[in-house]
Amino acid sequence: KKYEGLDGTELAISESQERMAVVTAAEDAETFRRLADEENLESTIVAEVTEEKRLVMTLDGHEVVNISRAFLDTNGAKRYADARIEEIQTEDAKPETDFAKRLADLVSDLNVASEKGLVERFDSTIGAGTVLMPYGGARQLSPAQAMACRIPVLNGSTTTCSLMGWGFDPYASSRSPFKAAQEAVITSVAKVIAAGGRQKQCWLSLQEFFGHTGSDPKRWGTPMSALLGAWKAQMNLEVAAIGGKDSMSGTFENIDVPPTLVSFAVSTAKTGSVISTEFKGSGHEVVLLRPEYDENRQPDYKSVNRIFREVEALNASGNVLSSRVLERGGCAEALFKMALGNRIGMRLDSKLDEQAFFEPCAGAFVLELCKGAEVPADAVRLGTTTDSYAFTKGLTHISLDPLQKAWEAKLEPVFPYLKQPENKPIPSYTYRNEAPVHASYTVEHPRVLIPVFPGTNCEWDTAAAFEQYGAEADIFVIRNRTAEEIEDSVDRFAEKIRESQIIAIPGGFSGGDEPEGSGKFIVSFYRNPKIKEEVHKLLDEREGLMLGICNGFQALIKLGLVPYGHITDTDVHSPTLTFNSIGRHQSMLVQTRFASVKSPWLRYADAGEITHVAISHGEGRFVCEPELFGKLVKNGQIASQYVDLEGHPTSDIRFNPNNSYMAVEGITS
Repeated sequence: KKYEGLDGTELAISESQERMAVVTAAEDAETFRRLADEENLESTIVAEVTEEKRLVMTLDGHEVVNISRAFLDTNGAKRYADARIEEIQTEDAKPETDFAKRLADLVSDLNVASEKGLVERFDSTIGAGTVLMPYGGARQLSPAQAMACRIPVLNGSTTTCSLMGWGFDPYASSRSPFKAAQEAVITSVAKVIAAGGRQKQCWLSLQEFFGHTGSDPKRWGTPMSALLGAWKAQMNLEVAAIGGKDSMSGTFENIDVPPTLVSFAVSTAKTGSVISTEFKGSGHEVVLLRPEYDENRQPDYKSVNRIFREVEALNASGNVLSSRVLERGGCAEALFKMALGNRIGMRLDSKLDEQAFFEPCAGAFVLELCKGAEVPADAVRLGTTTDSYAFTKGLTHISLDPLQKAWEAKLEPVFPYLKQPENKPIPSYTYRNEAPVHASYTVEHPRVLIPVFPGTNCEWDTAAAFEQYGAEADIFVIRNRTAEEIEDSVDRFAEKIRESQIIAIPGGFSGGDEPEGSGKFIVSFYRNPKIKEEVHKLLDEREGLMLGICNGFQALIKLGLVPYGHITDTDVHSPTLTFNSIGRHQSMLVQTRFASVKSPWLRYADAGEITHVAISHGEGRFVCEPELFGKLVKNGQIASQYVDLEGHPTSDIRFNPNNSYMAVEGITS
């Protein structure tokens, strides 16, 4: 039940995101329930499929619903409404302004400005299948236009990934839902193609949201106009909508939402063919391929399809280094965002029409081509990439540094992601041990015990990583719905430890990341005397290993297993993990430098080596008292530090996202 005290009608129609209905053969029902129980899930048999074509529901012995299947198939009584489509509004003429001023106004527009502070609140790497990060380039600043993620598989790996792009302009939709819906469909498909997908393997989902229509023909004309536009685009592109959702409730008193039809295009591609949006280097030609539109600003679909085929062929040839689809800010927005990720500027073609430079064009592509690549005959040359972080055109030189600051500053008060560093130098710690540490015995296939607590969500990719290198992974779900289940889980987990050489605690959001100490349930579980005894036997008598990632690392440090090597009572003087200094969750890629390879976990790394790590946490800031920290450094227990692009440990939030003490990213016992 969603709530206690619901009556029959409320129970029959209540919605809940946490429930899922499953139909099984009658003889499989109990097996299914047993499997659900093993996964710590509640399951209840709620209905039986019958020959009689009626839906019958009872509550406490009383019949509360009895409806024919035929009636349900009609979705209720039919309704009819008149719709009147209004004349298309024309777009206001853009004021003629100085090129540099117009560019500055564009990058600080709410619809163009950086949304990085919002995007980083969502985990972009869960499942370890991410192909395109939300922001690309070494500086992670060029916004991606498409999602690309490998298809999840339980065993082995795959190079097939899913792609998704979207299209919607609320301003265009407010003027003409018909025209804007066409452009939404075209743009969504174009973004998939730009990322390496193909038009003929595209499918759509249309998400619609309009003001309350009532019985007003004019108000009904708005969604009808949008659907006609979307239908026209689908028919001409031969791309079908196979899903979607609509609502006609977007009205509060006399305020309506903008007419909204968002088109999501989905497709598949091979990971090696996926193309990101950031410029890759200097000296590369940048071109524009755009379809034709008629005098009514309606797309010429023959031209749109031709451009789509042309870009697909260029992508397949390997000559496209980066690609971006035009949006509201035209070429100006596209080139600026492509420049951000790697701080690469452009020398713009002197013949460029400055007015056209800012105009949107649905279905148009900006492409960075390889050196020596043949430029398509119908392409417009936009210029050449340069090492100078600026746009130059003739004698005009526009530095991109102030534009980037304006772009980042607009939404910073609402979704902060920048924080002034303390500007104090942080040393690079390096500890070199004489010989690698290894157990006194070997096992052909080490057995790795992976506990799954409520909220854990990385057990499968953790297991896959161990299995890739020859271990046997044993995923163990901790059941906690009753006291008896907890006791049973403790007993069986203790037994599993005796059969294992490694315990690996994966990441996630244990207990919803409980306030004042994420991972508290994990910690209390390991403090159980039976578990504690077996953990110490594993580490001290059988020379076993433990690993903690994210939530797991939080548990290890709050148990005292790091840095002390055994489960102990921690106090205010113990190192800990606490809230990120920015006060919110962070998800991004970081660079880390190995400070010590003393631990067997780092046997095949080198001290001073730099690698990339995906992070996703709200409580990842390492805190430690200076005196104890000095002992950890001396003993080689600082495993890794966050470093900047030059490899130096830093407090800069762009590279040390949680502001960890002395830039510490990992420690060992």
